[in-house]
Amino acid sequence: MDKITLTINGKEVEATQGMTVLEAARSAGIYIPTLCYHPDLAPYGGCRLCVVEIEGMRGLPTACTTPAADGMVVHTETPAVNEVRTAVVELLIAEHPLECLTCPQNQRCELQEVAAYLGITEQPLRRTSRIFPLDDSNPFFTIDRNYCILCGRCVRTCQEIACIGAIDMAYRGYDMKVATFGDSKLADSICHSCGECMVRCPVGAIVPRKTTRPEREVKTTCPYCAVGCQMYLGIKNDRIVGVRGDPEGPSNQGRLCVKGRFGIAEFVHHEDRLTTPLIKRNGKFEEASWEEALSLVAEKLKQYNSDEVGVVSSARSTNEANYIAQKFGRAVLGTNNVDHCARL
Repeated sequence: MDKITLTINGKEVEATQGMTVLEAARSAGIYIPTLCYHPDLAPYGGCRLCVVEIEGMRGLPTACTTPAADGMVVHTETPAVNEVRTAVVELLIAEHPLECLTCPQNQRCELQEVAAYLGITEQPLRRTSRIFPLDDSNPFFTIDRNYCILCGRCVRTCQEIACIGAIDMAYRGYDMKVATFGDSKLADSICHSCGECMVRCPVGAIVPRKTTRPEREVKTTCPYCAVGCQMYLGIKNDRIVGVRGDPEGPSNQGRLCVKGRFGIAEFVHHEDRLTTPLIKRNGKFEEASWEEALSLVAEKLKQYNSDEVGVVSSARSTNEANYIAQKFGRAVLGTNNVDHCARL
């Protein structure tokens, strides 16, 4: 791909043709604050925090929507730029709850990060008195519009990534908010509860019902279907307390469906889940070792002809595991009676 060279804050930066100024700066390790930008979404330029000065260009263009050009000279830290950024963040803070210590996004809040970067240590504007009711109708996450900064990430995620369009910007001016069709509860909308909006919310407006911080993470493959979505399980006290998609996952690129994001912990830790093989003795199931169970199955299978045996595979297994199952049925057991529940 064609390479271009531009200068950002006196530093020569090499970028790829088609990059925006923001992408070029980030590739060079130069921080430009932003709240509406997300690498998974189309440039938006709504928050106005990534404004910069570009020599030869009028005004303060947004870095996330301005294409980088060869020979361009960009300044990201000037009095005019920081004056605009500070004014924007001060207006957001005037509308934002300040209970940071009890917020699920504390220390992960991007508004908190930007305010610290700009050196805002007090609230210069009078707090507003507007209060939105909490929408806790969804079984997996809640929407608290009092924390919403109208960055539009959730709306764009639902439209561009989930392709559902369950939410959009509603009303105008001071009354604008993120809402469903008819401004109904989220549970009454066409929302699929995938949680993609939640993971891209930069503040605490959309958060999971359970927000325990994990001690460590374990990389694994989602067991709910054969797509092979890669994920990280958040672990605390040997229990799964959270799930996030792996951005490097080739089949999902960090995205998950409602089952993968919210169904793993309940399934793994369900009290009815079998954790050891069971063998029926005298009419009752008793725990057994894997060696006992497999030996019993092998002995039983010997009693049947190949055309009397069938293999049923699982949609919760990977493609590779299902391939091995059908190969075992055809090559080892000698049967073509192979089926799979996902064929429905």
